[in-house]
Amino acid sequence: MKIDVHTHILPETWPDLRERYGYGGFVRLDHHASCRARMMIDDRFFREVEANTWDPATRERECDATGVDVQVLSTVPVMFSYWAKPDDALDLSRILNDHIASVVARRPQRFAGLGTIPLQAPDLAIRELERCVQELDLAGVQIGSHVNSWNLDAPELFPVFEAAAELGAAVFVHPWEMMGNEVLPKYWLPWLVGMPAETSRAICSILMGGVLERLPNLRLCFAHGGGSFPATVGRIDHGFAVRPDLCAVDNERAPGEYLGKFYVDSLVHDARALRYLLEVLGERSIALGSDYPFPLGEAHPGALIESLDDLSSTTKERLLSGTALEFLGVSAERFATSTGDARS
Repeated sequence: MKIDVHTHILPETWPDLRERYGYGGFVRLDHHASCRARMMIDDRFFREVEANTWDPATRERECDATGVDVQVLSTVPVMFSYWAKPDDALDLSRILNDHIASVVARRPQRFAGLGTIPLQAPDLAIRELERCVQELDLAGVQIGSHVNSWNLDAPELFPVFEAAAELGAAVFVHPWEMMGNEVLPKYWLPWLVGMPAETSRAICSILMGGVLERLPNLRLCFAHGGGSFPATVGRIDHGFAVRPDLCAVDNERAPGEYLGKFYVDSLVHDARALRYLLEVLGERSIALGSDYPFPLGEAHPGALIESLDDLSSTTKERLLSGTALEFLGVSAERFATSTGDARS
């Protein structure tokens, strides 16, 4: 069984947000050709996407071709809109969450869902988080690696994490608005360098900020194999030890003590990196994630895991589905009819 915890989806259409809210900066889809669309931020081109970004039937066919039984759906991070007015961000979150919930409801054996919440207004975010879990039957939410000037250790955000822990909601952390964009204009460096750094920023903020210390049952999964954090945890722990006056101000436990207490996806693109991730975090902390349907993702989800001949079948099973089930807080029976012959 394969469960892909890291996939993105958009509605095929949504209202004109500039007209709806009275100001710009929001994403719109320009369906300029058959099965293709441009993601535009006002009149600025952001990304070209294909029908697999919005069409569930296309997604299912592509999942069948690669042996993926279940996709966990979340919005495209540029849709977070943490910069927007809170009530407008809440309204947009509800549009996106209602869409994801409708896709999951039609095919609950093939899809699970993670909502989005307006974290710039924690009280509204908690309200929408509760709606996602209690009314829409989503497994949890996807959030960004920071919220405007707040890192994830911000006191303002702690009640949101507290609510997620109380609800038993999964929280998937995805990098967005990468640091250093202004000075990384070439070579796609915001995505190649900034994204891994953003994820490490998020992990360090959570751990040094004592969020997991205070909420040990909070289920967090970080995208892209934890970014640069696993490769630099030795440096981070060393810095914590030699400069506690700077690093140990909100939590006395070193970040390395939390290895195995949070999840990451498997999207590291390199067998050596995946083996290292297994050594550092352990198989129980790693879940298949592909970043479908985008080009920086794994084109054949799970192929890297399956290519490691030295892994036991039990370890591969854990990586391909077991960790995902634990992160989502569901049993395999939730998706049972999507496997085997039923997939066709």
